[in-house]
Amino acid sequence: MTRYLLYGGKGGVGKTTCAAATAVGLARDGQETLVVSTDPAHSLSDSFERDVGAEPTRLADHLWAVEIDPEARMDEYEDLFATLFDEFADVGVRVEDEQIEDVFAAGLAPGSDEVAALDTLVEYAASDRWDVVVLDTAPTGHTLRLLDMPSVVGATARTAMSIRSQVRRIADSTKRMVLGPAYYMTSREAETQDRFADLQERMERVAAILRDPDRTEFRVVLVPERMALAETERLVEQLDAFEIPVDGLVVNKVVVDPAPDCQRCQARHESQQAIIAETRERFPDHEVSVLPERETDVRGMAALGDVADWLAD
Repeated sequence: MTRYLLYGGKGGVGKTTCAAATAVGLARDGQETLVVSTDPAHSLSDSFERDVGAEPTRLADHLWAVEIDPEARMDEYEDLFATLFDEFADVGVRVEDEQIEDVFAAGLAPGSDEVAALDTLVEYAASDRWDVVVLDTAPTGHTLRLLDMPSVVGATARTAMSIRSQVRRIADSTKRMVLGPAYYMTSREAETQDRFADLQERMERVAAILRDPDRTEFRVVLVPERMALAETERLVEQLDAFEIPVDGLVVNKVVVDPAPDCQRCQARHESQQAIIAETRERFPDHEVSVLPERETDVRGMAALGDVADWLAD
């Protein structure tokens, strides 16, 4: 079975670096690895110093990357609901185009970045191409929305199908009265019903994957600052509520060996060590790893390989 490793945390803590480096390390070990960016502000291309497309791009032996393009899937979702509204129109229930747009703008129908990410994840789950899929998620708020999306979309699909069923029941009764045995469900009506059922089934599958500790691990990245630690606590609490297995925490940008003649560096080092100690106290059941601060951005295979070595220690 394909395993899934998600990196999350607040913005700017180094999630992309950790995800990319982990993928590099797994690929070096011979595991077929795909690293996926679900963050609308994609930065995998910057990390690898290579163009990464909306379809899996080969970067090295056993290593692939993809930056999900939610717009590519938006049309599919809009078409699904537009077809449903066309059915309503057939029986005299008129939904204007502006109202359809309002539904998507309000987030009441699937079509968000998060749903596109989850839908793509389902595709990868159905394939035996990858040993490991590493996800570079968006900042905390987006990540929590992503994890909540399976239930939201499932409820949306159920509601849509319930409304459709009521409308069709009225229409079917009328048609049967007029046509009698000659009445049958059109292929378009049957297709709409199947597509909604398929959408609901896909979301149920991804929800099961995210909650499966044998297949999924979530690693929280933070920096050694009090505000970041507080946000990490909230994220871990939410992950527990979603029943998402948390594998460990990565404290990034740590001053490891401060210059003895730099008082500012020494003070910062002491402050960071206190936060790291507090992190270990607050999360006694989770492994806490430390990544040193680097003078330059981590970019390219060699630099990512160095970070992978640190993460593996």
